[in-house]
Amino acid sequence: MPSNLEKVLTVQQRIAEVAQRSPKIAFTSLAHYIDIQWLEEAYHRTRKDGVAGIDDVTGKEYAEHLHDNLQHLLDRLNSGTYKAPPVKRTYIPKGTKGDTRPIGIPTFEDKIVQRAVVMLLEPIYEQDFHDGSFGFRPKRSAHQALAEVWEATMGVNGGWVLEVDVCQFFDTIDHTHLREFVLRRVRDGVLRRLIGKWLKAGVMSEGELSFSETGTPQGGVISPLLANIYLHYVLDEWFEKQVKPVMRGKCRLIRYADDFVIVFQSKYDAERVRAVISKRFEKYGLTVHPDKTRLIDFRSPNHFDRRRKDDGNGDGTSGTFDLLGFTHYWGKTRKGGWAVKRKTMKSRLARSIQKIEQWCRTNRHEPIQEQWKGLCVRVCGHYGYYGITGNIRSLGKFLNQVHRSWQRWLNRRNRGRNFTWEKFNILLKRYSLPIPKIVHSVFKRK
Repeated sequence: MPSNLEKVLTVQQRIAEVAQRSPKIAFTSLAHYIDIQWLEEAYHRTRKDGVAGIDDVTGKEYAEHLHDNLQHLLDRLNSGTYKAPPVKRTYIPKGTKGDTRPIGIPTFEDKIVQRAVVMLLEPIYEQDFHDGSFGFRPKRSAHQALAEVWEATMGVNGGWVLEVDVCQFFDTIDHTHLREFVLRRVRDGVLRRLIGKWLKAGVMSEGELSFSETGTPQGGVISPLLANIYLHYVLDEWFEKQVKPVMRGKCRLIRYADDFVIVFQSKYDAERVRAVISKRFEKYGLTVHPDKTRLIDFRSPNHFDRRRKDDGNGDGTSGTFDLLGFTHYWGKTRKGGWAVKRKTMKSRLARSIQKIEQWCRTNRHEPIQEQWKGLCVRVCGHYGYYGITGNIRSLGKFLNQVHRSWQRWLNRRNRGRNFTWEKFNILLKRYSLPIPKIVHSVFKRK
């Protein structure tokens, strides 16, 4: 008998081949693939250390009677009696000004069901999604999106960049339109009813249950896929099939979930798209932020009508744009030419430093070795994302602030305030933190 993984991969390959061969076909029979083996694989792909949902059942507790729990779950799915529980709403910091973002936490069992459905739908939509879409897709990452942006801007000598901000995207997805989009490729009644149950499940916040006719909670396993399906039809398909063919020059859309930019070779093309994109989103219940949506003149400074002084840092808003935590700007190369560079956004750097400051304060009475281990993990995690080509200076600023926070709170462990910088520098010789490191090259390779 094949293993759970082998079975899942075989089924997914079969579905993908049909989807690729028949791009307009709608699948009518998929749910029968969900059996006990499929659920077991979905369980193994589900995070076990996440926060519990409204039933307070953790992954560890669910695993104590795993086979019986999965069998009972399968029986309810087959009989149609499975009920999607409300998600628990919690809030996470969004920036340095006290802003928060709502996150919906499903129950662990519901995560397994959502994962099982994603495993069925993903092979279909991976054949449909365009190359400019990078968010929450297998074998695709934010760093690949950054490499695509670099190639697009360098390919047109900077060009014109349309930076678009969609207001509260996950909270304003229209359920009617979403169901219509899903119906184009999936007509399996069981899966469609499950998706409908998740959309109607409601949100539990501070003991109060509320329902909404729009939105899909961030935090759910199924939510990223549904969001990608929605923007695939609202934005990607529209851009590739209706916008691109009538443009005068080159243009490229790069999207990561609801964060995206469009790079244009021609200002005329950019202004045309900017004039209609708000109406396009409004048609499907979405709102483009009027102040945060900008058209940036991103042409290279050596362009004949550009008179801009470069300080090598990309500071300021003119001629720069933000995407995926990085500010993109033109800077001098070692050979004296110009190239698109990236540095950590000021707000993201401030947020990272604020988190380190809070951690040092909370753990200041822990043993030095334990503090060092904790800081090493956090510093390496920061490098793991922001350690891209050309961003070494921002990494150095981050490490410098980590040193300052650590020294400050070690100095406040007692009333003597005698842990001076001299003593701290001696400590760093034994407990040195990882030095800035470039982890990712964001230059796209053919």
